[in-house]
Formats: sequence, structure tokens, C-alpha cells
Amino acid sequence: MERSLIIFKPDSLNRALVGEILHRFERKGLKIIGMKMTYLDDDLLGQHYFHLKDKPFFPRLKRFMQSAPSIVAVLEGNNVIEVVRNLVGVTRGYEALSGTVRGDYSLSGQCNVIHASDSPVNAELEISRFFNHDELFNYEKIDLEYIYAEDEL
Repeated sequence: MERSLIIFKPDSLNRALVGEILHRFERKGLKIIGMKMTYLDDDLLGQHYFHLKDKPFFPRLKRFMQSAPSIVAVLEGNNVIEVVRNLVGVTRGYEALSGTVRGDYSLSGQCNVIHASDSPVNAELEISRFFNHDELFNYEKIDLEYIYAEDEL
């Protein structure tokens, strides 16, 4: 099974979109194996956006990402990176297709409500950056009908 990191950015929390977006991933059949709310400090943002650190907009990006907490999560599933990227849409919300997360909820490149890993290599790096091994869970989906039937005995 492949894994992907997603970050619900501060604008998704401030606009109460997290549940709606997470619901889209779950409806697609992806499994949440880790999730937590956190403030992203300078060091973590510097690591995550290392490729943007020298860009003139980086201080503004950092202020935005520290304006409220973020929720980081790890999703698991077949071809999860490609599936999530298709659900999320292109980076610039004003270019994203209607029906994608960014197409439906974003008009910006920076305030685009969510981050999603773009490759298996980056996914592994990003997951290890935000999660310790013991914060990720391996579990099987259970048959609730069986469990409820046991309660009736």
C-alpha cells in the first residue's frame, strides 16, 4: 500500500472545510492511518518548503502557515498519491477544475486549503518529517455487522 501526506492548511481550518475534504478522501476508499493538529514552527516549515526558502514570497507563506494550526494526516491506499492529487487539483486554486478540492474551495496559489505529496519519494520524506513511527497505525477495516451481532447474544 502506498502512503501520502496531506496538510490541511490554516485556511481550511478557519473556513471549517476539514470535515468536507476528509470526507472526499474517505468516500474514495482511502484509509487514514495517522492524523494530528499542530502549529508548524520555523524549523519544520523551513524543511518542508526548503525549495521555496529563497523565494521572495517565502516570509508571507510562512506567516500564513503559522496563522492558525494545521492538521497533518497520512492516507493509505492503492495509488494514493495519484488519487489524492487528482482529488485535490492543481496548486493554483483559480486554475483547478470544479469538482476538485482546490477548484471548489480556493482562488489562490498560497491559500489553496491543502498540501498533498507529489511523489512516493517526497511522501516518505514528508511523512517522516511530521510523524514518528508510533503515530501511524496499521489496522484492518472490521465488519461492524459481525460486531453488532455479537452484542445481541
